[in-house]
Amino acid sequence: MRTHGWAGSAPATDEEAIARILAAAGKAIDERGADFSIADVARTLGVTRQTVYRYFPSTDALLVESAVHAASDFLDRVAAHLQGVTDPVEAAAEGIAIALEWLPEDKHIGLLIAPGRADAHTESVTSDVAVDFARALLRKFDVDWAGLGYTDAELDELAEHLLRIIQSFVIDPGRPPRTGEALRSYLRRWVGSAVVSGHLASARPSAGN
Repeated sequence: MRTHGWAGSAPATDEEAIARILAAAGKAIDERGADFSIADVARTLGVTRQTVYRYFPSTDALLVESAVHAASDFLDRVAAHLQGVTDPVEAAAEGIAIALEWLPEDKHIGLLIAPGRADAHTESVTSDVAVDFARALLRKFDVDWAGLGYTDAELDELAEHLLRIIQSFVIDPGRPPRTGEALRSYLRRWVGSAVVSGHLASARPSAGN
């Protein structure tokens, strides 16, 4: 154990401490994915495990917060990529495609949306947090969803649908995998039809009315 915590340079505030812990956890995720521990993070920072536990009660809590922290940057990058795209079909298709293209380079977002992992830590990450990520992704688009008549409930359902599409491609990219324009053409045709027809179907009165 080191005589001085934080490698001899203690943080001035709790916010700085949390930022350093998240940075160390982010580095660990880059190297090992979800297979890291509080002890690994503490060792990197030159503190005891108890110091990390003061801010995060478990490895699971730290993993979730690290993934959420990384998601913000990812969402900003997607928004910048799609800036000016106002057509909902084009935005949905390109949003899914670019997410799939960037995923292999971003283990943090992979933890958010890749389902069915055996590691116990990822189960909580790939549930509510994943759906929140998909909702935030849609709302980052330059699409006037309200102007197109989408309700909040419809937008939440669409977010869930897009998340399921992304997850299915993560599990099985296809044989051979679609990439580039072939992937986008496929998404425009089939996911785009859901974006349009699903909204129109929910707007129709039921047969009993």
